[in-house]
Amino acid sequence: MYYEDKRIDILTALLAAHGVRKIVACPGSRNAPLVNNFCESGLFEMFPVTDERSAGFVALGIALSTRKPVVVCVTSGSALLNLAPAVAEAYYRHVALVVVSADRPAQWIGQLDGQTMPQQNALGPFVRLSVTVPEPHNDEERWMCNRLVNEALHVATFHGCAPVHINVPLAEPLFDFSEESLPRERVFRAVKPEYNDVRHTTLKKAWRNACRPMVVIAQNHPDTVSRQTVELLSAENVVLTEALGYDMEDALHADEAVRAISNRAEYLPDIVLYVGDTIVSKPLRRFLRRAEAPTYLITLDGRQVSDPLMSLAGIVECYDEHEIDTLLDSLADFNNTDFDPSDLSDDSPTEEARRRFFDRWSTLFMVARKSSDGYQPSFSQLSAVRNLSEKVWMSTLDLHVHYANSTAVRLANLFSCRYVWCNRGINGIEGSLSTAVGFSIAADGMVVCVTGDLSFFYDQNAFWNTHLSANFRVMLLNNGGGAIFRTLPGLTDSPAADELICGSHDTKAEGICRQYDIDYLSATNDRELEKGIEALLDEDAQRPVLLEVVTDAATDAATMENYYKSVVDDIRQRLESKRYF
Repeated sequence: MYYEDKRIDILTALLAAHGVRKIVACPGSRNAPLVNNFCESGLFEMFPVTDERSAGFVALGIALSTRKPVVVCVTSGSALLNLAPAVAEAYYRHVALVVVSADRPAQWIGQLDGQTMPQQNALGPFVRLSVTVPEPHNDEERWMCNRLVNEALHVATFHGCAPVHINVPLAEPLFDFSEESLPRERVFRAVKPEYNDVRHTTLKKAWRNACRPMVVIAQNHPDTVSRQTVELLSAENVVLTEALGYDMEDALHADEAVRAISNRAEYLPDIVLYVGDTIVSKPLRRFLRRAEAPTYLITLDGRQVSDPLMSLAGIVECYDEHEIDTLLDSLADFNNTDFDPSDLSDDSPTEEARRRFFDRWSTLFMVARKSSDGYQPSFSQLSAVRNLSEKVWMSTLDLHVHYANSTAVRLANLFSCRYVWCNRGINGIEGSLSTAVGFSIAADGMVVCVTGDLSFFYDQNAFWNTHLSANFRVMLLNNGGGAIFRTLPGLTDSPAADELICGSHDTKAEGICRQYDIDYLSATNDRELEKGIEALLDEDAQRPVLLEVVTDAATDAATMENYYKSVVDDIRQRLESKRYF
């Protein structure tokens, strides 16, 4: 019987799935549940060694001989520290030594409780990755346990071998052995390329055998995926992307589209190729997670594993942006002449089945674009970004558009028809203006930064820069605070909402512009906005230009709400009535 703890069951199943077959076990009570599961499974050859320092080197010797990852399992406290010499040797010998340590509950660290000390990162720089696996209380936390163990075992043997540390805090009782079987666990691994074939055979087979394949292009450098490749791929395949994905020519309106179709199963993919980093749209992330489709992460760094859709099946590392583009290009045509028919399984989908899925999404995108184009907003931040996006799209200038986080980048994804630069790695409001200034210093063309008021005033020292020049332009969306917070359900009921949470203020940018010799413009209505954007994009301007769009926060929130309601309702009505135009 197995110990009644999902983490240990997950760990046991994944060790076996990743090819571990030999475990060196040291005595102790805290790690007894771990050792019991390893023995009970019958999947491992067990080697008892009493002295932890010796045990580490015994495991090292086994790993050197077998050239396979080997586990050394110890109890809590200083037992873990005794592995340090062997782990350091393994690090510099490039050996996959998997340290599994039992731990005491975190609340007892530093409370004079026996064999209790901080164990996370205790082996310092000598492990490639150290993870502590928490006790799961729901499906999301259980997914996290699976992901952490998968990540540790993946990086132990990826791009050469290295030690890793998996730490498992356990509370008493320790000896409840009542589980009858191990779970079937999701396993993700690197999809290794054939070095003379950038199409990645494993990935190609999975793609060809899918009924509802989908490519998701998340945030990338604009040179990663070419417009030509996306156009070729989109001709016969469903591609979801945002303005941060590649240098597109038209807004896709994926956010509005997935809101309209909600939980309709016929739109859910059965395989996803995920290219790049973050997705801005929360509804889009939720929609893709509902699909639970096997996801292949296309990345330049296979050791930095992310599982944004909670269904990672494979990691496809490419050497550079060109290989990513070539890989996507090779998957574009279902009837590609390079395709080997033997890759198809007996129950593979027909081209017609894939076509139905593609046609369904093509219609949805077409309707979403039509519905969005038909919405006429009142003067607001939404109308300002829409107006600017249209002018940028029509412009023949060499333009680079930067957006700050929060409301600004969300509006960009609704309307931008050009690639959008954004500090989306952490999503903080600080530094967006400074990043755009730095970009303008090194760029030949015009740089336009669209920012909200809190981001702007927080980062106003970006203008304290002797290299600021006329190629830098700013559209400041100022509605007197963090308006995005006002859209959060229930927050308006708090007496602290305006001043302490939304950061309400009456600050304007005119004085800052005067101080730094920046041309200042202001817009408080549609007519002023139209003239202001024309001046903002005037290539003959001799100084940096800032256009401050002053709006009402309540109107902004209502306009955004009305936009989604109007567009989503219109999409649904058009789809139901088959009135696409």
